[in-house]
Amino acid sequence: MKVIADFCLVPIGVGVSVSPYVAACQRVLREAGLKFELHANGTNIEGDWDRVFLAIKRCHEVVHEMGAQRISSSLRLGTRTDREQSMADKISSVERKL
Repeated sequence: MKVIADFCLVPIGVGVSVSPYVAACQRVLREAGLKFELHANGTNIEGDWDRVFLAIKRCHEVVHEMGAQRISSSLRLGTRTDREQSMADKISSVERKL
């Protein structure tokens, strides 16, 4: 099953800037071969359900390995059974209506 996920990982107790941890997660997603788009408050990820969730798990592992003892993550998921739809398709659909 395909999924589009909106993923936000926040390491706790690491100081004000979390950009090194976000960058580490972006590398994990790139290495996993997933389509993803960073945005101001998280990352959209598109792909096979199992591959997406393995990558999210790996993001947690990597951030813990970097020294973060606590992580808070939020995740919103979208799936469809009537047709395949990409992140770009969803954005284009709205833009055509503007």
